[in-house]
Amino acid sequence: MSGGGRTAGLDGGDVGVLVSERRRLTDLAYRLLGSLAEAEDAVQETYARWYAMPPERRAAVRAPGAWLTTVAGRVCLDLLGSARVRRERYVGAWLPEPLPDRTEWGGGTVSDPADRVTLDESVNMAFLVVLEAMTPAERVAFVLHDVFGYPFAEVAAIVGRTPAACRQLASSARRRIGAAKAPAVPAVAGQAGVVREFKEAWEAKNIEALVGLLDPDAVMTADGGGLVGTVLRPVEGGGRIADYLLFIAGKAPGLRLLERSVNGRPGLVAQLGDVIVTVAAFDLGEEGGRVRRIWVVRNPEKLRPWGREGRAVGAG
Repeated sequence: MSGGGRTAGLDGGDVGVLVSERRRLTDLAYRLLGSLAEAEDAVQETYARWYAMPPERRAAVRAPGAWLTTVAGRVCLDLLGSARVRRERYVGAWLPEPLPDRTEWGGGTVSDPADRVTLDESVNMAFLVVLEAMTPAERVAFVLHDVFGYPFAEVAAIVGRTPAACRQLASSARRRIGAAKAPAVPAVAGQAGVVREFKEAWEAKNIEALVGLLDPDAVMTADGGGLVGTVLRPVEGGGRIADYLLFIAGKAPGLRLLERSVNGRPGLVAQLGDVIVTVAAFDLGEEGGRVRRIWVVRNPEKLRPWGREGRAVGAG
């Protein structure tokens, strides 16, 4: 997990420190917001406020890293409040923005926001989806304390509540995670094997194999944002999911599936021509045996981190 750095001596001439702080702030903001675009906006706003201060005030800040974190946390808290309102008007289900592993694509630079997010278990899709169920204050208190290791006294300064209240918020967030009954995350190799079998069964249109890989109570949730065609409500049940996947296979004969990491875990991307049209993340059930959750992101605005392939084309 990422630690809470408190970098001293930050100024406009120290490019190395600026880059280091920007990576950490983007790490934090993405976990808080579930959106790389919104995270980048939050970090930009944080730096804008830093440089809006007179030089003498910046020089007087004893711990610039802590100052930047406090401001970024408050900006994210405000954005989370407005995001909840926007997502109530969102067409279909809203899912966090999936992140690629640039090493698999042979690209990416430090200037790309996606390359500033550390891909660990605190950004896997299952974890981020649970975070979405929290109140803004719960999410900020939990992520800052449990993920980034900030003491409740510092969390309180960001959330605007007492340390005791922030402790209660984090405790409530942990209960939400427990209520989600998330199983222990299987080893990457184990999940990769299941995802590969899933891909092969889908490509072979083998419904029996698909049903065998899916938990009977599996749920598939898709996010098209109203911009591309997809199911607006979750598809429930392994048999229904398998039927839907074969329906999609029939509609898009040129679709090609690729095994790729999605938020640090084995997943699949669907490519039509040279365009990535879908990114799918998976959650496996007990002992990593069957697929119990699939999150399918098709909203082209959320596929921008995947490169030029993220432009929209209409495959199913």
